[in-house]
Amino acid sequence: MSQTLIDIAALQHVCEQCGIYKLCMPAGLGSGDLDALDNLIKRRRPLERGQHLYESGDDFHAIFALRSGTLKTYVMTEDGEEHIVGIKMPGDLLGLSDINSPHYTRSAKALETCSICEIPYDRFAQLTREIPDLHHHILGMMSREIHQEQDRVTMCKNLSAEARLAGLLLLISQRFLQRGFSATEFNLSMSRSDIANMLGLAVETISRLFTQFQEHGLLEVERKHVKLLDLHGLEQMLRKS
Repeated sequence: MSQTLIDIAALQHVCEQCGIYKLCMPAGLGSGDLDALDNLIKRRRPLERGQHLYESGDDFHAIFALRSGTLKTYVMTEDGEEHIVGIKMPGDLLGLSDINSPHYTRSAKALETCSICEIPYDRFAQLTREIPDLHHHILGMMSREIHQEQDRVTMCKNLSAEARLAGLLLLISQRFLQRGFSATEFNLSMSRSDIANMLGLAVETISRLFTQFQEHGLLEVERKHVKLLDLHGLEQMLRKS
C-alpha cells in the first residue's frame, strides 16, 4: 500500500507557503526551524478516493499532515464492520494517537482525492525536542483530538437524532470557517452511510432528517453540495435537545 515519496527538501519553506500552515504548524518559527521542517517533510503522491493512507496493524513510522481533501479514520468492530472515529480535514494531523504504539491502531481512508505531507516520526521526535514551540503545538493538537472524540461520544449518547445531525453540520461549518472557507456553503464528502455511522443512526434516519431540514428552511442539499440557510435555527435545535 506504500506510495512513491517525493522529497521536497530543496523547496524553500514549503510549510510556510502552504495554505493551511497556521493550522498544522505553530506561528513564530524562525527561518532555521522552517528549514529543518522542510528537510524532513515528504510529499506523497495524491491519495485517491477509497485508498488507505494507512491501515490498522501497519507499522507506525510517521505522522501525516492533510493539505487538501478529507479522510475518515475508523476501527473495525467484532462483527467486521467499520466504526468511524473521526473525519479529518485540511490542517489536521493524522497518526498522533499512535505515537506510543508500534502499530497504527486505526485505519485512515480517503473520502476524496487528498494531498498529504508525510513526516517520518523518528526525525520529527528529535525536532520537537529541539523546538519547544513545535512540541507544545503537537501536545495541544493531541489534546484537541481527544476532546473532539469525547464530545462526539457524548453527543451520540445524549442528543436526539435531529440535534446530532445539527451538531455535526455546525461542527463542519466551524471547521471550514477556521480554514478560511465559507461556513455556510460547502461540499460534504461524507456519504449518508458514513454520517449515520458517526452519529449512531440508521441511514434512513439521516435521509429523512436532511429532507426535514430542507422543508424547515434550515439548509439546501444538492448531491454533496450543502448550503446552510439558518445557522441560528440549527444552533437552537442543538440547545433544545
